[in-house]
Amino acid sequence: MANDIEDIDYINPVIAGLEEAFNIQLNCKIERIGLGLMENNQALHPVSGIIGISGKGVGTVVLSMSESVAIKAASTMLLDPGLVEINDDVMDAVGEITNIVCGGAKAKLARFHLSMSLPNVLCGTNCRLHFPQNSHPISIPFKCVWGPLALQIGFTVPK
Repeated sequence: MANDIEDIDYINPVIAGLEEAFNIQLNCKIERIGLGLMENNQALHPVSGIIGISGKGVGTVVLSMSESVAIKAASTMLLDPGLVEINDDVMDAVGEITNIVCGGAKAKLARFHLSMSLPNVLCGTNCRLHFPQNSHPISIPFKCVWGPLALQIGFTVPK
C-alpha cells in the first residue's frame, strides 16, 4: 500500500471489531484459522454483509458466513430460537452484525477520518465481490461452534 499507512493499520481493528462483536454481542468465541491473499473476488460463504469505507483510505469489508453461522447469529441476536433458515430477519441481522463490526473498527481508525456506507447483504453461492482498484484483498477465515466465517478486506490509499 502507498504512503505511510499500512494494510495492518486498517485490518487489525476490523479483526478486533469482529472478535468483540461475536464475543460480546453474540456470546460466541471465534478463532482465526488463517490469513492470505484472495485468489478470486468471490465471497467465501453464502451469506455476506458488505460495507464500503472511504476517507484517507478506500476499502471494502465483507463479513462472509456459512448459513449455519448466519442463522445462529441472527437467532441469538433476535432472541428467536425458531429461526432455522435464511430469511429477511437473518439477512437484516447479518447487516447489523456487519455494521457493529465496522463501527467498532471505525472508532479505532478515527485518525483516518473514515466514513462507512450502509451495509448490503448478499445471499447465494459464488457471489462476486468488488474491491477498490489497486487493492490486494485478503481473506481471514475464522471458525466457531456454529461453523465457518471469514473477513474479506481490501483497502487502498487514494493518490
